[in-house]
Amino acid sequence: MDFRIRKMKKKDIAEVQHVAETSWHSTYEGIIPVEIQDKFLNSAYSNVNMKRRLKQSNIYVSEVAGKIVGFANYSPVSQNGVVELGAIYLYPDYQGQGIGTAFLKEGIEHLGATEIHLNVEKNNLIGKTFYHAKGFEIESEFDDNFDGHILKTVRMVLKVKEGMEI
Repeated sequence: MDFRIRKMKKKDIAEVQHVAETSWHSTYEGIIPVEIQDKFLNSAYSNVNMKRRLKQSNIYVSEVAGKIVGFANYSPVSQNGVVELGAIYLYPDYQGQGIGTAFLKEGIEHLGATEIHLNVEKNNLIGKTFYHAKGFEIESEFDDNFDGHILKTVRMVLKVKEGMEI
């Protein structure tokens, strides 16, 4: 599959919001009640918050035939080289096509991070399996109160090594 990864632009907000909603509903069905998902999505991915994210973080999108099919959101890199991966979201039909791996490579190559940290819901087997396959290791597990719904969260870390293959 031909796809390209590029930095997100302001004009991409509506497409990114749609990817977030679609992938959340698919990933968290049966894990997080849909009304809690929608409340989170409406807040975290509002136009105001998306514009803020564009200014304060590193967001990449993937395009297939000119259509955005996924995105990744990295925090700025800290002074000690640590970056937080806040999201890799793809339309379900585009998972398993190498796009998630390309997002990780983009973060490693262009951000210069020495460690990538992330949180993933324990029951998000697709996400956990993907990150584990890419070399992330479990650092800790904890309960997270997500708007009154308790999530089992797994904290993972990837220690980036020079010349590392993802």
